[in-house]
Amino acid sequence: MGRCGFKSVRAQRGLAMVELALTLPLLVLLMLTFAEFGRMLFQYNSMEQASRDAGRYVASQAWNSTLGTVQLSTALIAQTRNVAVYGVPANPNGYPAAAPGLTTGNVTVSAVGTDHVRVSIAYTFVPVIGSSIPALFGSSVPLGLLLTSTVVMRAL
Repeated sequence: MGRCGFKSVRAQRGLAMVELALTLPLLVLLMLTFAEFGRMLFQYNSMEQASRDAGRYVASQAWNSTLGTVQLSTALIAQTRNVAVYGVPANPNGYPAAAPGLTTGNVTVSAVGTDHVRVSIAYTFVPVIGSSIPALFGSSVPLGLLLTSTVVMRAL
């Protein structure tokens, strides 16, 4: 009867390197996925804070006490968009955007009823690896994820 059990140490030589070579790409991909998800959450949090700041700004400026309603002028809307994107109401030159690729065109400001204002930011998050994965057959797979932040506040 032959000897059963484990293989000799000589037969096991190099097996750990093979296992590492097989599992390392999967572990690196998993780690990069977690990092990219964290980056997306960071950009969403920045965008959420920017929409709150812009909502507070427009809520403090839009109330017309003579008419008793919200009055949004084009100048106030432009200033609110600048607050949402750059953090300052006027002359945003030199200030970085709250998220890469965020522009004032991504921000909408509107009145809700007679005493509330709404600020919405719609931003497409693009991963570091690009906006799409090329496909072998058919069209490419888009990777952009639409992030939306909406704040409604009562005008003061």
